[in-house]
Amino acid sequence: MKTKRLIISSLLGVVFGFVCYGFAASGNQEISMILALNIILGRTLIGVAIGISRFSLKHWSIHGLIMGLIFSLPAGFGAMLAPETPEFSHTMLMISTIIMGMIYGFLIELITSVLF
Repeated sequence: MKTKRLIISSLLGVVFGFVCYGFAASGNQEISMILALNIILGRTLIGVAIGISRFSLKHWSIHGLIMGLIFSLPAGFGAMLAPETPEFSHTMLMISTIIMGMIYGFLIELITSVLF
């Protein structure tokens, strides 16, 4: 049962990693291969962490949000190193990276816990 949860949440992390990369690459700036791997692996790590987590929170959605927050913090601070554009300031990049990580964590936990 736990192995099934780990596999499903990890695969969902990979899927949402590619979704996140698609959103990041849709702008005018080109995404480097290192940044693409960072985005995909960061979201995959959220899925793996949700799959192996032993926390028993009362409500499953809080678990996904917390894991998304924790594992998006390094990427959020790393986003502050990106070149500043007129559309996004460094602070906006950091906040959007963390919030999107929380959303992906919530969705991974929702799909893993409710659908499977």
